[in-house]
Formats: sequence, structure tokens, C-alpha cells
Amino acid sequence: MDVASHWVRRFAGLIPPQSRVLDLACGGGRHARYAASLGHSVLAVDKDVSALSANPSQTIHCLSFDLELSHSASHPNWPLVPNQFGGIIVTNYLHRPLMGDLLLSLHVGGVFIYETFAQDNGLFGKPSNPDFLLIPGELLSLASSNPEFHVLAFEDGYVSQPKPAMVQRICLIRGPVGVPESRGLDTHQ
Repeated sequence: MDVASHWVRRFAGLIPPQSRVLDLACGGGRHARYAASLGHSVLAVDKDVSALSANPSQTIHCLSFDLELSHSASHPNWPLVPNQFGGIIVTNYLHRPLMGDLLLSLHVGGVFIYETFAQDNGLFGKPSNPDFLLIPGELLSLASSNPEFHVLAFEDGYVSQPKPAMVQRICLIRGPVGVPESRGLDTHQ
């Protein structure tokens, strides 16, 4: 079983207890399983959820859905409904047209954890297509364009683990600044 990313482990403890969490582009489900282990119910969305749905869980609901082909709130299975999630986790995935809907899907007090590849990642391998790489400061611009969101952490640069890459990461909270005592940061690296 793959281990959840360091960035997700670092901030997942800030998601309000017993929240509904979205793991978008869930792949094999490492972050869905991690969020479920923290007591959350999880909606794991990807165009192929067979790896995750092969091992059913009462707390993880899998939705096979291609958000890039069905980008429409009028679609009957559209998962990005406003104010639905206490946490949203997205890693290694970028489809810019979804960003506004993603943020609005988070309810007040919810936590947005996002991590994907950034400009110059082609120096280390794939993805190398600029359409799938964040430009410098792109996630910060997204956050600053919406005053409802507060940046808890941001990183943009080179990482050596789990493999050399250029990444950009952000953790946002929707609503008032402050971390309730019932939440905690996992500061173990």
C-alpha cells in the first residue's frame, strides 16, 4: 500500500473531525484510505477507481467519473457541489477549469490540500507538458483571488522525495483564520 504524501499527512489533521472528504483524481486511493483512517467519510473520484473499489470500505465511496469530459454542474453525477466537503485532497493532478468549483465545494472551516507538479518538472521526467504544470505562484494567485480562503502553507520548488521533481503545494482553510483546539497538525516528518 502506498503511503500518503508528506504534504497530505502534514495537514490532514486540520480537516474538521468526521468530515466528508473528497479525494479528487484518487488513483490507487492512498489518500482516500488515509483520510478514512482519520475517521472521515471519503468520496474518491477518478475516471478509473477499480484499484480502490476492489477492496470495498464502508467509509470510502468510489465514483468513476471523468471530470475533464463531463465538466458540468448539470451532469447527474457531478461531485463538485457547493459546500459539500470538510476536506479536499488533490495530488499529482491539474485541470485548471475545475479550480473554482473545487474551492466552492469546500464548506466554511474546511481544508483544501493541493499538491502537483510545477514548471521545470520536465528536467526530472514526466509530466513535462506545460498544460499540466503550475506556473510560479499559480496556487497563491488562486487563493488571493478569493478572500474567503486563508493560506495556511505554501511551497513551490524542488523536492527529492519520493522522486526528484518540481512541485507546488498549498493548504487553505475556508473561512475565519484560526485552528480550533480540536484540530492538530501532524508535525512528524
